[in-house]
Amino acid sequence: MKISVGCDHGAFELKNKLVQHLIQQGHEVTDFGTHTPDSCDYPDFAAAAAEAVADGRCDRGIVLCTTGIGVSIAANKVKGIRCALLSDTKSAQLTREHNDTNMMALGAGIVDEKLALEIVDIWLNTMFSNSPRHVRRIEKVMALEK
Repeated sequence: MKISVGCDHGAFELKNKLVQHLIQQGHEVTDFGTHTPDSCDYPDFAAAAAEAVADGRCDRGIVLCTTGIGVSIAANKVKGIRCALLSDTKSAQLTREHNDTNMMALGAGIVDEKLALEIVDIWLNTMFSNSPRHVRRIEKVMALEK
């Protein structure tokens, strides 16, 4: 799977560990940065990662900051993106099954590395249910962009 990744300085270390984990699992990763621990603005990196998913260069995307809140808001501003802020495994499963999310956000100050990698694995390996009720609801959410 092709995965875009982006973060700010608050999640720089976790992002690097996540990228290594994804590559070890055989995923193709496009890292939109940041590439240093220096202070930076999260919308720049979240938007770049989200645009890669929205335009089809990547299948899914993962964005990170200290809380995950800022990057999830920024990613969701890109047309076609459904980004869920995740901090537990059950939500990771259900957001794929019910919402067919194409991006997820993590807070490096909220979840530790072990939990973050577990959340990512579940999110990447869970399929959308294709249940008519969930399809209908997603269509209504996406219509809000028009």
